[in-house]
Amino acid sequence: MSNLPPLTTDTIWAILKDEIEDGTVNQLVWQGLGYRYDAATDRWDASNADAQWKEDYPEPPDFIENRPATVKLTRSIPAENKQLLKEQLGFKGYKIGEFGPRQTRRATAANWLLSYLKQTGTTAE
Repeated sequence: MSNLPPLTTDTIWAILKDEIEDGTVNQLVWQGLGYRYDAATDRWDASNADAQWKEDYPEPPDFIENRPATVKLTRSIPAENKQLLKEQLGFKGYKIGEFGPRQTRRATAANWLLSYLKQTGTTAE
């Protein structure tokens, strides 16, 4: 979709600060996983998605609402990239009382996106 924000450090911070809608966060991750938006059908197509994702999720999952999908997303982040939010952005996490499952899942999506950028050799500047 052309209306997605560019995948930059500012976008990652906006995800963490809850300045970007959950649907947009999902779409950024879907795009990274290989799902493609088909304007003709107004749907996301899994034809080019990673085989493991396409098999488990022929329709792209809602990572903010769906815990099992978020667990799978977390497990797909290579061990060396698990701390990218802290290492690259200096993100110290959320304060007690300021977060719940939704914020945790948004942080997972943000970390996955940083890992995706690192794996693809793209910079998030």
